[in-house]
Amino acid sequence: MRTTPSKSAGPVLLAGGLLLLASACGTATGSPGTTPQAASAAPITTAQAATKSTCEALGQAYGKNMAPFAEALTKYVADRKTIAAAQSSLAAFATAVQEATATSEDAQVKADGKQAADKMHAKSTDATFFGTIKTSKDVDKTLGPTMTEWLSPVSRHCS
Repeated sequence: MRTTPSKSAGPVLLAGGLLLLASACGTATGSPGTTPQAASAAPITTAQAATKSTCEALGQAYGKNMAPFAEALTKYVADRKTIAAAQSSLAAFATAVQEATATSEDAQVKADGKQAADKMHAKSTDATFFGTIKTSKDVDKTLGPTMTEWLSPVSRHCS
């Protein structure tokens, strides 16, 4: 017997994949080709430790908020009356990004976190943005390239 995945499987799988990427945020210890000894031989500076801590907080914010946002968008595609839930979910995600970076000792990380959160907050109230999300492919695009773009100011610190 052959089963087909549900219409919402794509966004959920995509969200899971993105979650794995975010959870690795800030854990890279060296460039490709370095040996474990070479990577561990370099002392971790206070700034690196602070950035790692911020990246871990971002990973937690991502992990806590991505699935609810994906679910809210998927429901929104099926029922346009659920726009408030989708908007609220994105706003909560933006707040979590802001909170994760607000305590960083690195002024640039703090500024980039605010930039990412501000963009997400602006989109959370943008009816035109939500109006463009009509199919599961639109949800996939929002959860993939669009989310990557929004988070790019902070994610560059965590690679």
